[in-house]
Parts: sequence; structure tokens; C-alpha cells
Amino acid sequence: MITIYKSTSEGLLTVDDFVAGSWVHVSNPSNQELALLVERFAIPLDFLTDPLDPEERARLETEDGARLIVVRVPHLDSWTDDIPVTTLPIGIILASDLVFTVTALDAEVIGDFKQGRVRNFSTEARTRFVLQLFLRATLLFLRYLRDINRVSNNVERELHRSARNEQLIRLLNLEQCLVFISTSLRSNAFMMEKFHNASYSRMDPDEQDLLDEVIIENKQAMEMAKIYSNILSNMMGAFASLISNNLNTVVKTLTTITIILMIPTLVASFYGMNVDLPLQTADNAFVLVVGFTAILCALGIIVFWRGNLI
Repeated sequence: MITIYKSTSEGLLTVDDFVAGSWVHVSNPSNQELALLVERFAIPLDFLTDPLDPEERARLETEDGARLIVVRVPHLDSWTDDIPVTTLPIGIILASDLVFTVTALDAEVIGDFKQGRVRNFSTEARTRFVLQLFLRATLLFLRYLRDINRVSNNVERELHRSARNEQLIRLLNLEQCLVFISTSLRSNAFMMEKFHNASYSRMDPDEQDLLDEVIIENKQAMEMAKIYSNILSNMMGAFASLISNNLNTVVKTLTTITIILMIPTLVASFYGMNVDLPLQTADNAFVLVVGFTAILCALGIIVFWRGNLI
């Protein structure tokens, strides 16, 4: 689907033609739409198809007068899914006085521009548009990192009450989210550094300041992702050790109980033999044998108690 937007005095409007200074958003395009863009604007076909690959890395490339910028942005599927936060690539193409964005899915960062939540946004200021998209993507990363940290804290409190496999699986899924985010942030950092070196001299002071802010925010997001990932890893290791220790405690207690219960079984086995045994002719032989067995069990319990085995 191809949608064309143009900034006017009335805000961002949808137009029907490819006018200069407009923004062309390409979402999950068909083969006919790709062929139209290639034929009309001489954009290399791989510039349009590469961002549709969910595994495409962030990069910067120039060919035949067109520049492709691939940036990875966060994508929220659902907090009920196994891996709620993933990342996907967005292709930004600068060609023929137009700016094109290509994506397989409508990411939230694109919706921010469509709905007018980005201040000072104009489709005619192409470089500023690119930088603003970088900034919005980085701010979304920071927001989702805080959400992941909040969810992990809730799971940690649940684990303190009851260590279950479900909570550990949730922590593992959150850690996988952090791996996706960290990898995307590092990839974006390399791309932004290359963009900085290639475009810095052609930007005005405001755009240079915006690019510097984007780079700083991206570094902050990388540090946050690294810290949260280390916290989750240590938390999972600690709770795994706690579960193992609890299992050892249960096994030790059950073993102690089994040994104590063997004492009356052993005594009963002796008196079940067809041989002469002490006290078997006494009038109160049963009471004496049971009392003797109880004393042995009590002594066993005391020994295990003093040895911290129960």
C-alpha cells in the first residue's frame, strides 16, 4: 500500500500525486506497487525490498543518486505473547525530492508522524525528518526498556512468594526481548555514526544538534539495555540456585524421615521372625517393644536435629 503525505499550513494531509516535498509511505507493497516506484523514480529494487526482510540490519547505502537508510525500530506485538517486544526494520529512501519510508508492518514510530505527535515535523525538511524518525525510534526503545524493567520487577516479587516455572519462563522471554533490543541499538549506533560522518557538514546547526541528541539517546538506551539484561541474568541465576537449594532441602528432609521410619520397621522385622527374642514372653511385651522403638526414633530425631538435617 502506497500513501502520500504532504505538510501544509493545515497540518499533515494525504495527497493523490507524488508532489515535490512529500512523504511517501510504502507498507507491505505488492509487486505492482514496487514496479511503479522503480520505474517512476529509478529507485533500485533492493532498496524497496530489503527493508521488508524482518532480519535486515541497520545500514546506510547510496546507489544511482538514491540514498537508503535502514533503521531498526521497536515493535510491540502484545504483552500477552511469549516475546512481547521485537524489532523490525524501516527503510528510508531519499530520492527525487521525496522521502520514502518502506516497512512490512505499520510500526508505532510511523504512527506518531501520521497522527501529528512529532513537533516541528515537515515533509519538506527531509534530513530533519530522518533525524526525527531516529529520535522517535530511540525514545520508543527507552520507553519499552522501562516497561520491561517494570514487568521484570513484578515477576521478581511473584518469585519471592512462589518460585514457579511460569515466572522463570517470563523472565527468559524478557531477556530475549532485551537481546533483540540491544542488537538493534548497536546496529543503529553504527548506522548513525556513518550517517553523522557522511551528512554532518551539509546539515544546519539545528539539525546537527538534533543528530547529536539522537546519538546520545541511543547510547543511553544501549546502556539501559545492558544493565537490565545483566540484572535479569543475575536474577535468573539467583532464583535457579534458590530452586535447586529448595529441592536439596526437600530431598534431605525426605531422606531423614525415611531413615527415622526405618527404625520401627527394623524392630518389627526382628519380632516377626520365628526365633526367641527378648521380652517376647513378657505380659506387656508389645508395650515395651513399642516404647523401645519410640525411644530409638526420638534419639534419631535429636541426632538429625542437632546436625541441622531436619
